[in-house]
Amino acid sequence: MNITIGTTNKAKTEAVEVIARKYFDNPNFTYVKASSQVSDQPMTQEETRLGAINRSKNAIKETGAQFSFGLEGGVTEIDGVMYVCNWGALTVSDGKTYTAAGAQIILPEEIAQEIRAGKELGPVMERYTQRRDIRQGAGAVGVFTQGLVSRQMMFEHIVSLLIGQYLFTIAHD
Repeated sequence: MNITIGTTNKAKTEAVEVIARKYFDNPNFTYVKASSQVSDQPMTQEETRLGAINRSKNAIKETGAQFSFGLEGGVTEIDGVMYVCNWGALTVSDGKTYTAAGAQIILPEEIAQEIRAGKELGPVMERYTQRRDIRQGAGAVGVFTQGLVSRQMMFEHIVSLLIGQYLFTIAHD
């Protein structure tokens, strides 16, 4: 089984690999820097979801794989409070695309202010934590949950939701 992942981000690729290996025999993974066709910092649920869908569809077009995953992180505001939001998409070679969202947590106001000022969450988190490549590892969710939930774990949940929807569909066709 050939599976394309529309990113080279370690937290995202490892999430797909861990979960896909549980459900598919001998998956072969290809990583491509697929375009999200949304802003570098998605600011709404809708934009974040669209970014995941675009990554998934662009990656499968590029490789012709059986499955393609697109995972996208963003932020959203509810009643003036900014949350991290995350979406995933699974595109199957027949053209069907499944979507799912993940955990959301509140960002501290000092972080939210920088995002509202036009900065991207990843670099803001690197300055805040004094650690490089935060989005490749713990992510904001890992930092603000004291490591109880890492970015990879959060994306594993999304990938599980995506594969579960696919398996349900093929079991009921």
